[in-house]
Amino acid sequence: MTPRNDERLQGAALFDLDGTLVDTNYLHVLAWWQALLQYGHEVPMARIHGAIGMGADRLLDKVLGDDRDKRQDESVADAHGTLYATWYKDIRPFDSAADLLRAVAARGWTVVLASSASEAEASAVRRRLDAEDVIAAATSGGDVDRTKPAPDLVERALDTVAADPERAVLVGDTVWDVEAAARAGVPCVALLTGGVSKGALETAGAVAVYDDAATLLRHIDTSPLSRPPS
Repeated sequence: MTPRNDERLQGAALFDLDGTLVDTNYLHVLAWWQALLQYGHEVPMARIHGAIGMGADRLLDKVLGDDRDKRQDESVADAHGTLYATWYKDIRPFDSAADLLRAVAARGWTVVLASSASEAEASAVRRRLDAEDVIAAATSGGDVDRTKPAPDLVERALDTVAADPERAVLVGDTVWDVEAAARAGVPCVALLTGGVSKGALETAGAVAVYDDAATLLRHIDTSPLSRPPS
């Protein structure tokens, strides 16, 4: 989406999707495990879970090593996409996820989705989330050359709505969200719904950690999302 003018917005609230607004991280783990197995890679699910939040490019480097034969990478990623698509109808938003987005928008933030997922996966999730009325823009893994923990996706999301980093907050669920935000100069609020511990998220640099979207919504007026920076 192109900004309506060149003025910098007062505040942008960036939201990751998987594990943050929708309960899909473990579906991704299973789909990646099955896809890797199809191509002869038996990888423990715990190792795959540790890489969830990255795009396919970074995830395969993380779980298989950078010195592997990369000629199968595209096929493995395509297999993951096909396997994950079988779960589209079963995707469930976390309790109060859409209400959180609406509450954030009501407080003057511009809501932007910033996910490392493919465009097809992100679109499927958005349909289940059902909060299009307050989503101003969205970016996905296909919009950048490098996905999280590189800052590219966060920076692209900011550019999409002409927002400055110092007037933005990212809400995510993995250390990769926190690191990507930090590299882009954006503070990150983290949720525990992705299966990453509070200690790991705080060590990565999260400015606040909440149990889930519903908890953040209940405490929104004392959180970094209480109102956009002036």
